Amino acid sequence: MTTTRLGALAQEDPALQALAQRLLGLAEAGLPAMYLPEAGTFAFTRAGTVAPDGSRLLELRGTSTRYAAITALGARFLPEERQRTLFGGRSAEEFTGLLVERLPGVENLGDAALIAWAAAETGHPKLSDALDRVAALDLPGRPQYTVEAAWVLSALAAARPLTDVESRIPAARARLLSARTGRSPLFAHATGPGLVPGYRSHVACFADQTYPLQALARLHASGDDPEALAAADACAARICDLQGDGGQWWWHYDSREGGVVEGYPVYSVHQHAMAPTALFDLAEAGGTDFGPHIRRGLRWMTEVPELAGPDGTPRERMIREDLGITWRKVYRGDPKKAVRAARGLTAKVAPHARLAPLDLVFRPRAVDRECRPYEFGWLLFAWLGGPQG
Repeated sequence: MTTTRLGALAQEDPALQALAQRLLGLAEAGLPAMYLPEAGTFAFTRAGTVAPDGSRLLELRGTSTRYAAITALGARFLPEERQRTLFGGRSAEEFTGLLVERLPGVENLGDAALIAWAAAETGHPKLSDALDRVAALDLPGRPQYTVEAAWVLSALAAARPLTDVESRIPAARARLLSARTGRSPLFAHATGPGLVPGYRSHVACFADQTYPLQALARLHASGDDPEALAAADACAARICDLQGDGGQWWWHYDSREGGVVEGYPVYSVHQHAMAPTALFDLAEAGGTDFGPHIRRGLRWMTEVPELAGPDGTPRERMIREDLGITWRKVYRGDPKKAVRAARGLTAKVAPHARLAPLDLVFRPRAVDRECRPYEFGWLLFAWLGGPQG
């Protein structure tokens, strides 16, 4: 399949286009191994373990409604016969229908919003039921995690052409925009007080930026909203300005100051999927084209400076076709996430302090050897979505 996103990448950097195609093939090959037919859903993670003989084994752990919905969102762009290989014989729409049927038992707002979003994107006939479940879980005046609030808005924007959601959009829009602190273009971890301890209320993660900017861009695309687009553009500009020299999308930000609190871990899904899909959606809605930053982030997947040996040879690869996965992240390996905690607490009172010695003591050389289905779901969404080329 060729999309305008892949086509543009082929023109800018054919080697990166080949990398994107390689990752897309890996997603299709890897997702069936994460599907649990007896449960009719996806595992929470596929984790690497070492056998007594030293070989690498992968085991499935848990289940995740959230990851199942994200996988449906991405897989719907595949031809139907290829969708069925991922969902135990079902199409993405049929699998979404299964998730909709289970909504009465879903208690998490983010999970319900993702299912409603998938129902809207697949044109499922029970979209209204899905949106009603979201409304039942989204109590007025209650603060929500920013990521989940963003998914609610994305679901409403996607549903807009199919059903009347106009009365619901203003509150969801206002709530998400209010998650910014002062004049900072970045979004906080929650839309109001009470969900995050005071000592770390200033710390927001990468997902707290990409999902809101995506939702606001999609809101503008669904109906003219220049203020939403401007907020999305400002957030994107800031995280792109902060992107690492090796293309890294950093993990924790100070939502008050718009700076980085702690860069690590660096997650594969951010590099190949979450940043691209949000920034593509922004550009296609009429915002700034951050294509160079998308390409720089994607390149990290094969040129990982954190894993380079003394001679430049990689000590480990993040992409493992032999196992059907991409390893989840590169991290410091510090006990109990000590660096993150120290920098978060310090940033509360001294936003620009770096605690540089920590970088020397705890170098980011560890690899988290697991892979979660949503990583491949967003990968498919990122590169197969958008206008067809």
